[in-house]
Amino acid sequence: MTDKKADLAGPGIGNYVDLANELPEDYKPLLTPMERMKAVFAIKQAIEANLCEALNLQMVQVPLIVEKSSGVNDTLDRDGSRTPIDFLCGLGLETPLQAQVVQAATKWKRMALQQFDCQPGEGLCTDMRAVRKDYFLDHDHSAYVDQWDWELAITPEQRTLGFLKDVVARIWKVIREAGRMVQEVFPQLKTSRYPDFPDELVFLHAEEILDRYPDLPRKERETRILLEQAPAVFIVGIGWPLRDGYPHEMRAADYDDWATETIVRNGEQYHGLNGDILVWNPVTKRRHELTSMGIRVTKETLRIQLKMSGQEDLLALPYHQAILNDRIPLSIGGGIGESRTFMYLLRTAHIGEVSVSVWPRELKEICAKRNIHVLE
Repeated sequence: MTDKKADLAGPGIGNYVDLANELPEDYKPLLTPMERMKAVFAIKQAIEANLCEALNLQMVQVPLIVEKSSGVNDTLDRDGSRTPIDFLCGLGLETPLQAQVVQAATKWKRMALQQFDCQPGEGLCTDMRAVRKDYFLDHDHSAYVDQWDWELAITPEQRTLGFLKDVVARIWKVIREAGRMVQEVFPQLKTSRYPDFPDELVFLHAEEILDRYPDLPRKERETRILLEQAPAVFIVGIGWPLRDGYPHEMRAADYDDWATETIVRNGEQYHGLNGDILVWNPVTKRRHELTSMGIRVTKETLRIQLKMSGQEDLLALPYHQAILNDRIPLSIGGGIGESRTFMYLLRTAHIGEVSVSVWPRELKEICAKRNIHVLE
């Protein structure tokens, strides 16, 4: 069993011996590679249109490259283990630009709400592309990342758990209906081999899950919940230390609000206005994360979270100054993994069946023995 501290930095298997044991042995793809590409783009079109309609968003362009000094690149977590790709650019400049390839557009989107003059109730959605070079490349992690990164301007009164849950429910409906749409186009996807997509999400706070499985690390707690309670859940409150002294998972301190006090249950104060949608993947027989999202920090919670994380030096950066000086709107936002969603809805065993990337020889050999052929 993985210890709790080692389990905080994010999902993943970690070595190819374990991966070989985890991949399904009787896998038979439901679609050909070309059929999968047709299905991918049908899902993509449906989700972008319906997500924008459900949350009143507009598709906008999104950067692949940002200036390092802006502070808008996503650090993904708090331990510094996942660093972006840095490079100099600008031919002919006396001082070249210090640029970075984005790891996600999480912070950029909130700044962009101001750039596009979004008022409360208005927002934006992006077809984000990123590179995360520090991932272990397994069945659902690629160095190439695609997300529907979205952000919605809100009012102070909407910074509640109820509003968060309402938005999450709307997102789940969009994803579920995209899955059923593609089943109509490709009837072979609707098979007795796998259960249909759940109608509803179950909402659970991270503290509640810890109460049920106090001795298990985070990923094992999530697995048990998906197996024993519901195949689709939204885990609320990711980042604040739980009753055992550990956060459910490390979460960056400068975008999601995980410090705000919400409800008191059984005499215990719960924290956090953020969370993740997790589903049970019947193909891989593993937990499967589709999206992380949350109501964003205020200037007060930004200070609290950076102090707790030992990162108060970040307050000098332009992005953080914009929050502190009320120059950008209050908002809610998140990133929905595109290839993760395609993988789940199209019942594939590997993210490389729906997304083109680079894969190590060890992984390709293991996959080939299991009838899994990744795209390159």
